[in-house]
Amino acid sequence: MTIREKQEEWERNYLSPYASLSCESRGRDREEPQCDLRPIYQRDRDRIIHSKSFRRLKDKTQVFLSPEGDHYRTRLTHTLEVAQNARTIARALRINEDLTEAIALGHDLGHTPFGHAGERALSKALWELEQKRLSDAGLQDTQEYRERLFQQDGEHRMMFRHNEQSIRVVERLEKKGKGLNLTWEVRDGIRNHRSDGTPSTMEGMVVRFADKIAYINHDIDDAIRAGIISESDLPAECTQVLGDTTRNRINTLIHDIVNQSEGKGSICMSDSALSAMRKLREYMFRHVYTNPVAKGEEVRAEEMIRQLFEYYYEHPLELPEEYVHMIEEGEQTETIVCDYIAGMTDSFAVHTFTSLFVPKAWHG
Repeated sequence: MTIREKQEEWERNYLSPYASLSCESRGRDREEPQCDLRPIYQRDRDRIIHSKSFRRLKDKTQVFLSPEGDHYRTRLTHTLEVAQNARTIARALRINEDLTEAIALGHDLGHTPFGHAGERALSKALWELEQKRLSDAGLQDTQEYRERLFQQDGEHRMMFRHNEQSIRVVERLEKKGKGLNLTWEVRDGIRNHRSDGTPSTMEGMVVRFADKIAYINHDIDDAIRAGIISESDLPAECTQVLGDTTRNRINTLIHDIVNQSEGKGSICMSDSALSAMRKLREYMFRHVYTNPVAKGEEVRAEEMIRQLFEYYYEHPLELPEEYVHMIEEGEQTETIVCDYIAGMTDSFAVHTFTSLFVPKAWHG
């Protein structure tokens, strides 16, 4: 037996009956020889870590744009904290740690520069472009117009979603158009990590919870560090259930998930812990995520992303060669422009905007 086969046998003998076994994966879109050392999900985890999109996460905003300080989270440190929380839960429940970690490490690969501000800007740009197309076609007052632009509750549709872009990164954009050829289970977990997602595996369910546990608590920590809030400002009804420090809250939430999910075929939380976590998230939206002090620069960031989109949509031949090639192959120009901008780091987006729109000094 190869080392990989021995590890697969260990999984069959040790892991929970609800775990996703490496030897039972639905496989990759393109078949390839198995590694003699690593099971299939471990290879996916390694491919993500070695990808360019993973390395770029170090210079992408989590909450605070270009913070002055070394200890604020970036999209990369957020990703690592999600992976750590998810692995702790996975090990305790005896489900597949490699699959769990691969999903966690890949879940935000498609995030834009400047965090959700960049996501909103690209979504709005796509929405306005679609609105113009439908209007030019004389469809303003039709059912098709409403269905393509609005959700059932009347809200504008999010036309750019970072989870779907993460899938596009691993399937299409990495390796110069070849993608990473990840397994079906990893891609399913990445696509469904959002609150409205429905992961098909226990491991994907774990990451979906671990993402929330990580960002709520580390965003509280960063907001306290920034002087936006203090620990005593947090709702007492939440801290009484979850704890009065970041460490205690994470510890409480992870223990709650493990205790509530052990021996079950789904990942769940107690009503009290889930309610406290949701109320803490609502508090963060009111006092941090929409705080004009913390988010004051986001308006400028969104405007910058919008202008970059408009420029490259009107001048697609100025995109890098590999993106121009995808347009020539028949991909929509707006899709490729989003691919290029979403892949930018914060600093590269600023540099690109500056080179395109800010006058340069003349040197005689």
